[in-house]
Amino acid sequence: MNTPNERSAYEDIIAQPYPYATTRPRMSPAERAAQFSPFAALSGHDEAIAEAARLTEEAPQPDETLKWQISELLQRAARDPALILNIRYFIPDPRKNGGRYAEACGSIRCLDPHTRTVRLHNDTCMDIASIADVTVICP
Repeated sequence: MNTPNERSAYEDIIAQPYPYATTRPRMSPAERAAQFSPFAALSGHDEAIAEAARLTEEAPQPDETLKWQISELLQRAARDPALILNIRYFIPDPRKNGGRYAEACGSIRCLDPHTRTVRLHNDTCMDIASIADVTVICP
């Protein structure tokens, strides 16, 4: 540590103004920060890890008895518009095997045997084969 009588090695330049370059424009703080951002050698790597870590569920494999019960309930609800159903169905994942389950409540607007789809009055549409469970909410 220097005493008041000793001179600092940098005393002659400590009070000098900083010599900014006059030939180039000054950088904005964002441009300066970009110089020090990490180099992304593996672009898309973080997204691939997140996709691999995302969990999906298995598609339903109902037995014949359950398929028959679902079919009977759907046909009964198609004939009776006052019958409100709670339908649990499977939505396949577009990127990987498996998917997720969703639920929809409502009365059946259209039961189409040709396309094998069910459309509810709230415009929810699903494949009959993707239905895992049907319960009657309001008879």
